Amino acid sequence: MGDSGEPAPHEFRVLDSETLFEGRVISLRRDTVSMPGGGDSVREIVTHPGAVAVVALDDQDRVVLLRQYRHPVGRHLWELPAGLRDADGEPPLRTAQRELAEEVQLAAGRWSLLVSVYNSPGFSDELVEVYLAEELTDVARPDGFVVEHEEADMTVERVPLADAVQRVFDGDIRNSSAVAGVLAAAQARSGSRRLRPAD
Repeated sequence: MGDSGEPAPHEFRVLDSETLFEGRVISLRRDTVSMPGGGDSVREIVTHPGAVAVVALDDQDRVVLLRQYRHPVGRHLWELPAGLRDADGEPPLRTAQRELAEEVQLAAGRWSLLVSVYNSPGFSDELVEVYLAEELTDVARPDGFVVEHEEADMTVERVPLADAVQRVFDGDIRNSSAVAGVLAAAQARSGSRRLRPAD
């Protein structure tokens, strides 16, 4: 018992771990974990390198949205510029800056960390850091970047932030990072919210 009279939290120890699959982006493992009250339970876990997403707001308070095909759900989704944290040792802010340039040919003079989102913590460790990018300027795509696969079919729009918020409530924007980022940006714009530094 601690000073507060509360019991110490249970330590969820990993008793056994087995890798079932290793893919290009994700891996799947099976952990056996000790449970409160005795006994253990098996959990299947998708490991993921993490990702970044960017709420890019222009000087007219329009947010940059992409419409991209997502094969797992079999449809096009409206999303934020985003990408995997799959470059070894690259800080997440640098990844966000690179993705913004690659996908929508923009740079930003001011960056803040808006929200951090575990997309599906019931089975995956994927963490998405969502940034707010302001003071936008046009830039060329980075040398060597080639538009391919789903990105070759991508649509880019600038949508007033208030309209994007309504599109979340209408169910038109369903990507979790986009939902969180759009709503957080609108809240940050509406009051004196303290945002975290980008780095």
